Amino acid sequence: MNAAAVTHPSTAVFEFLDSTHREIQQQLKHLHALVDAIENDGLNAANREQARSVLAYFNSEARQHHLDEEKHIFPALLNSQNAELVQATEHLVQDHGWLEENWLQIEPSLEAATHGNQWFDTQELRHALEVFEALYLDHILLEESIAYPAAKQRLAQLDMAGVGREMAKRRALKLKAATDGTAA
Repeated sequence: MNAAAVTHPSTAVFEFLDSTHREIQQQLKHLHALVDAIENDGLNAANREQARSVLAYFNSEARQHHLDEEKHIFPALLNSQNAELVQATEHLVQDHGWLEENWLQIEPSLEAATHGNQWFDTQELRHALEVFEALYLDHILLEESIAYPAAKQRLAQLDMAGVGREMAKRRALKLKAATDGTAA
């Protein structure tokens, strides 16, 4: 197998992870716009649909992204002899927990909004969103500046095509479970 065949799948996996980061940032913008719209227009049909879309994204793709990293990217970094890299990776793992905790503060309000219920305080939702966004943006910066470059080097010899297949299969199973109404 030539070097291009080894690095090509690796490049594709990291391009996918990077594209997810861009989508997360876009979803954060949608979430800001949604909070503004709810404050200005209440919970009309468009706002309920936007809440449904953002809720679905962070409950599925964002969580799958974190699982991708924890399963395929972080282990190689945690096994590094570089103490700074290990510390940065441990920080990223901890961030995933904080992001989940912050999301769990936001999620009930969005769930209520999808059903036309506005029992939540939009100012509290906005504050939770600001914390969530700040943590996400710092987290993405650390991944893209330190973790991903180090992981690309460390994982170059691994079967990254297999990693990509596992990531795609897991998403397909989640989607099938969601459409079938079963838990995956």
